[in-house]
Amino acid sequence: MHIVGDLHVHTLASGHAYSTVLENVQVAKRKGLKILGIADHGPSMPGGPDPLYFEARGHFPREVNGCKIFFGVEVDILDFEGNLDLEERVLRKVDYVIAAFHPQVFKGGNREDNTEALLRVLKNPLVNIIAHPGNPRYPLDYERIVEEAVSNDKIIEINNSSFSVSRKGSLENCRLIAVEVMKRGGTIILSSDAHFCEEVGDFSFALAMLKEIGFPEEKVVNADLGRLEAFLEKSIKARR
Repeated sequence: MHIVGDLHVHTLASGHAYSTVLENVQVAKRKGLKILGIADHGPSMPGGPDPLYFEARGHFPREVNGCKIFFGVEVDILDFEGNLDLEERVLRKVDYVIAAFHPQVFKGGNREDNTEALLRVLKNPLVNIIAHPGNPRYPLDYERIVEEAVSNDKIIEINNSSFSVSRKGSLENCRLIAVEVMKRGGTIILSSDAHFCEEVGDFSFALAMLKEIGFPEEKVVNADLGRLEAFLEKSIKARR
């Protein structure tokens, strides 16, 4: 399986990442990626950027050295009501939206409460991707989450960083999620969740897990350039 793009990459703007947009592009190009997506954290993350960062994206390049660049955001889920840390008007200015739980912002609760919060997020028409749902810190009812994701045409992320750098203990949960997605005919996307440029395009652990369970390549959004471009085009059109 050949992955052509990485949509979950952070820059210095996130406050706890270590590379610039250009440094990330250079590594993406070297690793053969055709598309790079910058998805910095929202303002609730300690050290995160002001909402103006996402509104002033007119300065953001669309292509550098033959690598197409897209401008997204990884928003934080703030509470059990599924509220996010950027307003709708700002979410409409980016190309795509990744939503996630982070302990620095939201402590979460029991399995039922976390599940209900994420189900509400999945109904938000401006959210495209659910990030690292296998995090054991936030127990979830995976059957209900995947069913809702498939029903609302949302994409579940398999986050390579969860298996090595952060959110340890995620592997078995991510395997269960991927199997459930496979059963229901849903789609996933692989991401590096890079916080340093050399991590861009690293999907090694995620790919090994997918190979182990026999996950179909045609259900991986970023395993095909046409499929990934169609996803991004649809996302951009829906929010303009």
